[in-house]
Amino acid sequence: MIQTIYLAGGCFWGLQKFLDQFDGVQETETGYANGRTVMPTYEDVKSQRTGHTETVRVTYDDEILPTGQLLDYYFMVIDPLSVNKQGEDEGINYRTGIYYENPALLTDIRKVVNHVAEKVGRSLAVEVLPLQNFFKAEEYHQKYLDKNPGGYCHINPAMMHIHDRIKKG
Repeated sequence: MIQTIYLAGGCFWGLQKFLDQFDGVQETETGYANGRTVMPTYEDVKSQRTGHTETVRVTYDDEILPTGQLLDYYFMVIDPLSVNKQGEDEGINYRTGIYYENPALLTDIRKVVNHVAEKVGRSLAVEVLPLQNFFKAEEYHQKYLDKNPGGYCHINPAMMHIHDRIKKG
């Protein structure tokens, strides 16, 4: 079944590239989620006055890539304890979050979040909320690291090819 989930994990460039590598991911789109303004620009969001966070909309087939597995991958590349900061990126626009439109996803989301929290021994700084809004980012932000291979990313470049290593076991 085709599902959509919204994942915020710091700068959206790297998270999009990371997620695009997995079988079952049908489409990703960078954008701005759960803020107070309509149609924000990158500059608006960067100012930290809109309340939006950089987010990747992920459309995936949960029969190929179950929601729990997708979230396990997500947690591989974020610091779930860091508040409003991932790598060198700092501010409310870089907060981490899992946002959903379909409440049926909440069971799988909570299962993974609770498991990670148990593993680290404390509550996570990852928001789990219904999606309030999502606005597509400007075109130059879509697949940015494909267009700009040397571009900044807080995610270790080796993680961009982890799917191959996972498949080989």
